[in-house]
Amino acid sequence: MCVSNPPDWSTARTELCGLLASAGWPPALIADAELALHELFVNAWKHAGSSSPLVTLALSPQLLRVSVSDGSPLLPAPRTPADPLALSGRGLHLVQALTHRFGVDPRKQGKVVWFECALKAPGCIPGIAGRNSEVIPGPNGLPGVERLRGP
Repeated sequence: MCVSNPPDWSTARTELCGLLASAGWPPALIADAELALHELFVNAWKHAGSSSPLVTLALSPQLLRVSVSDGSPLLPAPRTPADPLALSGRGLHLVQALTHRFGVDPRKQGKVVWFECALKAPGCIPGIAGRNSEVIPGPNGLPGVERLRGP
């Protein structure tokens, strides 16, 4: 587990990429986690007014959990639908598409926005998170199978 209070995005990015590379994660998953962290970091800075959000990286053999804490009580919510012409408003949709799970935990002072990426989630169908699917929990705390609903 690695905890930092980075002075800037670059430090958080370097820590995340270094941690995952040293653990042998494939470049594509590292890039997905990097982009998801960027979105949460920028949201904390832009919408919560946090000049240096607290970033927590927790890595087990198969699962990465990234948390970004800030002092704002305002909870983020994806804009529905995301306006294709807007200059912002797609970040949480992006996080949802790139990760296995994400969420928000309110705190007495602020909140923690987090996401999880699994290195190997047996039976997991990538790329359908948050769409017309249902989640079947996986073993040992890993994300489970996401199965399309309907015919």
